[in-house]
Amino acid sequence: METNLYEKLGEKDAIGKVVEEFYKRVIEDESVNHFFRDTDMAKQLRHQTAFISYALGGAPYTGRSMAAAHTGLNLQPEHFDSIVNHLEASLTHFGVTGDDIRQITEKVESLRGDILYK
Repeated sequence: METNLYEKLGEKDAIGKVVEEFYKRVIEDESVNHFFRDTDMAKQLRHQTAFISYALGGAPYTGRSMAAAHTGLNLQPEHFDSIVNHLEASLTHFGVTGDDIRQITEKVESLRGDILYK
């Protein structure tokens, strides 16, 4: 039986650690941290862990759609690219292979249209 990326990366606990590292990097980045200025980061960490777990083949996701979650933010391509770079760096930090990172970033890239200019 082939494992999905969710299982391969270590399921929810491991994904949660990647998400924590990711947001540490995002909050340090002045080009995107203002999007999270008024965000409950504990809630955001839980939400993002659930979403990434779902995207990688884990439990069902019950949160808002990407378009709804990003409405009013007016994210631009450079913001999206910075976020993807922080995700790649966070995955690399935890030893995720290049091929797995590519698969993950392809999934994220497929959401670009739902996130930008909302």
